[in-house]
Amino acid sequence: MIAGTPVLDLDDVASLEAADTGGTLRSAASGGALVRATAAALAEDALTRLRDLRPRSLVMVSGSGRAARAAALLLAALGDRTSMPLVAATAIPPWVGPLDVVLVAGDDAGDPRLAAAVDFAVRRGAEVVVAAPDEGPLRAAAAGRATMLPPRVRVLDHNRLLRYLAVGMAVLGAVDPNRTGPSLPELNALADLLDAEALRDGPQHEAFHNPAKTLATRMQQRKRMVLAGDSPAATVLATHASEVLLAGAGQITAAVTLAEAVAAHGRLVQAAGTAAPDFDPLFHDAELDGPAPVEQVRLFVLSADPDQSAARRRLAIFGSDAGLVDAELVNLDAETVGGTEPAPAGAPAQPLPGARGELEQLAVLALRLEMAAAYLRLLGVSPASNPGRYDGGNY
Repeated sequence: MIAGTPVLDLDDVASLEAADTGGTLRSAASGGALVRATAAALAEDALTRLRDLRPRSLVMVSGSGRAARAAALLLAALGDRTSMPLVAATAIPPWVGPLDVVLVAGDDAGDPRLAAAVDFAVRRGAEVVVAAPDEGPLRAAAAGRATMLPPRVRVLDHNRLLRYLAVGMAVLGAVDPNRTGPSLPELNALADLLDAEALRDGPQHEAFHNPAKTLATRMQQRKRMVLAGDSPAATVLATHASEVLLAGAGQITAAVTLAEAVAAHGRLVQAAGTAAPDFDPLFHDAELDGPAPVEQVRLFVLSADPDQSAARRRLAIFGSDAGLVDAELVNLDAETVGGTEPAPAGAPAQPLPGARGELEQLAVLALRLEMAAAYLRLLGVSPASNPGRYDGGNY
């Protein structure tokens, strides 16, 4: 029996573009544009009111969606490096006052919780920044009393993490330039790094050296997947990736810490091998023998650890289970960190900016995973006869 193949070939650029009628690839590749839009707002002095404030705390109030995930990522990555407490909340704490800065972020301008948060914070005298559409109840609540950072680039709902991450970094850099500022990437440089990753992951590059296509292919081969983070910030990214895979590709995954995945190793092996206790993956060829008679589990470990050898040693425990659990490290390889980006035939390779900090690396991995989710969605779509077009999504 010959194993089944996906409807689309990921290396067939014309078919990919024709099938992508909703613009999922372009939306996923727009992370650099989202970050650059925030950098442009900074250049226009949008956060002038925050300069030299030295607030008592920064309170990040988030609505549903990617804003809450970006706040959690900032808290996990920078919570111990700031000169003030970072507070992630769904409503304004009662102690907020004139000594605090409040960042209210969300996708829905009609969310009554966000409007109430803006109104309460303004009435208490706090300095308020609103990263949300400038319309509806939020505009009425702000009414010239808060700094508005409306979206400038349209993307699909599940691709907005990098916008809110960039806004959070911009606000942190403005209110805590001395302590947190050195740990924050420069936004235009980060946008360049994201654009370079989007180019590497573009449909014009073959899966052999396209990280997003490679991820999509490996994810498509498994129905049971676990995404694990090897640090608190990477675990937040794993949760975001799980949400994106569900929303963008209908793929069900579990998001855990690496410690939780290691603790569950025995159970994963036991559950995977129940259906065929004598299965040996060494002598199984999926192309000739068809799908494996067991439900193998694929574990993707997200890491921003600069020591790749240390990160790989953490996966050693999964190498002794007869292939029932496939563990794979997802991080920035040497090519991304300090090598070159793919270039068209005959053109010289272009150097990539260095990704030294945890936030830079996690931002690039977020874009790569969102691109992989877009490809995974297209793998099961029948080719269309008309070119794909992007409808811009909803704000």
